[in-house]
Amino acid sequence: MRRTGAQLTMLLVINAALLIAGAVISGGSFLSLFNIQSMASQLPEIGLLAIGVMLAMCAGNGGIDLSGIALANLSGVVSAVIVSSVISSTDNQAAYSLAFILVALLAGLAGGLVNGLFISKLNITPILCTLGTQMAFTGLAVVVSGGKAVTVGSPDLLSSLGNDMIAGVPISFVIFILVAGLIAAALKFTPYGLWLMLLGTNQKAAVYAGFPKTGVLIATYAVSGTLSGLAGVIIAARNVNVKFDYGSSYLLIAILIAVMAGVRPEGGYGRVVCVVLSAIALQLMSSLLNFGGLSNFVRDLAWGALLLAFLAVGRYDLTGFIAPRRRASSNSGATPSSTGR
Repeated sequence: MRRTGAQLTMLLVINAALLIAGAVISGGSFLSLFNIQSMASQLPEIGLLAIGVMLAMCAGNGGIDLSGIALANLSGVVSAVIVSSVISSTDNQAAYSLAFILVALLAGLAGGLVNGLFISKLNITPILCTLGTQMAFTGLAVVVSGGKAVTVGSPDLLSSLGNDMIAGVPISFVIFILVAGLIAAALKFTPYGLWLMLLGTNQKAAVYAGFPKTGVLIATYAVSGTLSGLAGVIIAARNVNVKFDYGSSYLLIAILIAVMAGVRPEGGYGRVVCVVLSAIALQLMSSLLNFGGLSNFVRDLAWGALLLAFLAVGRYDLTGFIAPRRRASSNSGATPSSTGR
């Protein structure tokens, strides 16, 4: 409970500090309604991928999903190619939009199932498996698209998901929050959440206790893949085309968001609300760097340095050096527990 509260408090403080810094540096324009709406519309696609990374990390055993952005791009490309060959995006916009969303989600689910089956049935190390499928998904997207951008167009329903507002809030951001809330509820109130966290905490004990290890792993990567498919839909909705190499830095950012959120790389702990706050913090940082006129390469350098810093802090637990006695006393009666809220 202390860890959970401390992580949440730290992220709230970071977000508040970034908002204040942005307001001071920009003379107040950073907090303008237009800029806030712009940041909110850019956040969902990377936020969805970060939740997928969190779920895979919680499964333990070096679990991680490196194929997220590759699968998101593949989902968009496959959906655009298949649906465009059957339905016109201009003559029947509603049917095209609904079909595009359905095919993209199914493609994401299929890719996630492939990851889950390879990891659970063939006992392939998750990081190696998803690295391999990442390259496979990218290669398949290149083959399907011919290496070119595939035009999606701007059919009303699909375009509104990426560009329109509800009460001043981007629809894509509302979708992201609803999906995050649904996953948080599943982790908190369903047996799946308990199985996932205990599997990540002690896989051997979970297996001996009769937990459905194979089913949990397949479900976890299937959900992660579906989130990638949804991210692919939002990417397509915000752009007029989809391409196999969109968001080349998204993998690093998604992992950084999960690590900043306090998700343990060794598994067994993760909280969705912290991932959401971490994603917001990264988006605020990115916009702040834009206000400073820094290039994308400098931002990538900053993300990499931040990732290493948070991994080091999490690995060595600097609070233990500051108050070792308090740490020892708090750990003496502790038992492994996690929450997905």
